[in-house]
Amino acid sequence: MMSVTCHNLDLGRTVLDLVACGCSSSASYSLKNHAKVNSKGRSCRVYGVRKLVKTARWERTRCQVSSMKTAEPLLSGSAQGPPRVLDLKEPKRPVSLTNLFEVVADDLLTLNRNLQSVVGAENPVLMSAAEQIFGAGGKRMRPALVFLVSRATAELVGLKELTTEHRRLAEIIEMIHTASLIHDDVLDDSDMRRGKETVHQLYGTRVAVLAGDFMFAQSSWYLANLENLEVIKLISQVIKDFASGEIKQASSLFDCDLELEEYLIKSYYKTASLIAASTKGAAIFSGVERYICEKMYEYGKNLGLSFQVVDDILDFTQSAEQLGKPAGSDLAKGNLTAPVIFALEKDPKLREIIESEFSDTGSLQEAIELVKNCGGIEKAQELAKEKADLAIQNLQCLPQSSFRIALEDMVMFNLERID
Repeated sequence: MMSVTCHNLDLGRTVLDLVACGCSSSASYSLKNHAKVNSKGRSCRVYGVRKLVKTARWERTRCQVSSMKTAEPLLSGSAQGPPRVLDLKEPKRPVSLTNLFEVVADDLLTLNRNLQSVVGAENPVLMSAAEQIFGAGGKRMRPALVFLVSRATAELVGLKELTTEHRRLAEIIEMIHTASLIHDDVLDDSDMRRGKETVHQLYGTRVAVLAGDFMFAQSSWYLANLENLEVIKLISQVIKDFASGEIKQASSLFDCDLELEEYLIKSYYKTASLIAASTKGAAIFSGVERYICEKMYEYGKNLGLSFQVVDDILDFTQSAEQLGKPAGSDLAKGNLTAPVIFALEKDPKLREIIESEFSDTGSLQEAIELVKNCGGIEKAQELAKEKADLAIQNLQCLPQSSFRIALEDMVMFNLERID
């Protein structure tokens, strides 16, 4: 694994933190023993994410950032404690992606215009495949995060406008994400993506695999041309992580002994790694202090993990129409996610059903009901909020701005999906 400056250690650090930063100091550490010890303290949380966000919004209204005792120490890397928490009765306002991305709307319009030209037109079939998924109306969440962090950190060093590197990074990130979706649809044999037929459904598996490979290769070429070795290593690691995540998932299907830490590591590989690299890469190109870059990495990692846990909850709580696929589809394939892992702690019957690989008629639906009735959903919600707490705290190093507000609201938008 690539060598990256290790994050500051604290008593709450987990195996995931060590894997994510590339630190080898835990080589002899027992993953399962740590997971068991760590799980006992998982509920020891004092600062709720909603209170943290309310505190941040209160500070914005007061325009007194200096009133938060930790603001200056956090900028210098010597935090003296968590931010002050206020119990305000603030009316809840709905958060939408349109509202979130409004402050970088022009940046996203430019990105959309550039994406297809960046893919290239050497091969009409590959170009058509790229148009199919780019035109499917994705949320563009990852490049939006690049733009938001770029503009939020640029203010720290007096940059008035985004650099060419910032914009190219956003395009590369979206290309890598799109390539991973094409391959995921092949592996999952999915017929629909964002309400449209998938690339492999339209053009066949061979073209879909080649289209994904081509986009990975093209993004790597543009990445190399950025000529920033730190960012090249950072993003290259993401592509490796995708493969590692798929291998981890494939090797643990129907494994009822899968522990939470292993699930989080797999989720980091498959989802959070790209988001963390996006936010850190944006900060690097702004030229801010390394401490800020690492905090942006942690923000992306924790936001990505929270997003994955929420997605895994929705697989049980939303209808097939809302999901665009059958409810409980991950469980049906033997992919055990946070709600299942928590439910397995409560009911041994669930283990029996899963280990039978749902051989009996109606057993899958029975397993889904057990997950819901054994508190698996509620415990997973706590986990998603725990990671969201951390993401909000990671933003305390940034100056108050509309871009930081949007980054905070992104955390809330994710949690509101399971309200």
